Amino acid sequence: MAENLEQEKEQQPEGRDSRIHPELYSPLALAYLGDAVLELAVREHFVRRANKQAQKYHKEVTGVVSAISQAAFMDSIEEELSGVEQDIYHRGRNASVHSKAKHATMAEYKKATGLEALIGYLYLTGEKERMDDLIGRLIRQQGAAD
Repeated sequence: MAENLEQEKEQQPEGRDSRIHPELYSPLALAYLGDAVLELAVREHFVRRANKQAQKYHKEVTGVVSAISQAAFMDSIEEELSGVEQDIYHRGRNASVHSKAKHATMAEYKKATGLEALIGYLYLTGEKERMDDLIGRLIRQQGAAD
């Protein structure tokens, strides 16, 4: 993991704020941010598609951002992640959490936390294209794309 993070520091993408070192943040801090970024991106996707009642948006959005949906998505793409992305995902997945989603197993909840940590990391590092790609794929996996 440390080797991958060192390589990542040497290959910072354009637009990355060099003062921010997301690899030093706790995985749960990254997941906290990633949860908000993911929720906002998915909400924006549905609002841009159609104007409707808030409860209808809520039903669509929760279908995509649920721990169960996120866990299934991670099962389908984990092997495609770069070394650094795998490190961040595993840190998030393996973090000690003290709560669980109502309708998900602990394993699903941990995978979702790992995805949220990865999204938070990508957001902080300015890797918007990669972040948007993952979020778009999550939305499409749920059959919710345009």
